[in-house]
Amino acid sequence: MKNIVIIAHDAKKPEMVDFLNNRNEWIQDINLVATGRTAEYVESAGLQVRHMSPGKYGGYSEINQMVEQGEIDIVIFFRDPRVTQPHHDDIQKLLDACDLNNIPIATNSSSAELLIIGLIKKEDYERLKGK
Repeated sequence: MKNIVIIAHDAKKPEMVDFLNNRNEWIQDINLVATGRTAEYVESAGLQVRHMSPGKYGGYSEINQMVEQGEIDIVIFFRDPRVTQPHHDDIQKLLDACDLNNIPIATNSSSAELLIIGLIKKEDYERLKGK
């Protein structure tokens, strides 16, 4: 089963929930992993998600470790570029960890949709190739 990290800044949380709900059939066999407040928000919309700590309290570091250990397939991070977060360094470390470990990252719904479609197509191809 694949693991997708979902993170959304406060202004983007409703957009994340809409994105996930509109693609529910795509993510049925996906484990969603999220930092604390994103996890709570997504769960309140009826979606299952694995909780990590809130971002500013170590959640980004926990996800970085998962990225470095090869446990994450995609990161979807709906960032609000108009807001500078006090934990900006942690956010940058997450972006760097994805780049260093060749983990695809999407920062908006269009790129997230393409990454999920690509993951689905890759799995289909590997299934066909294995037969």
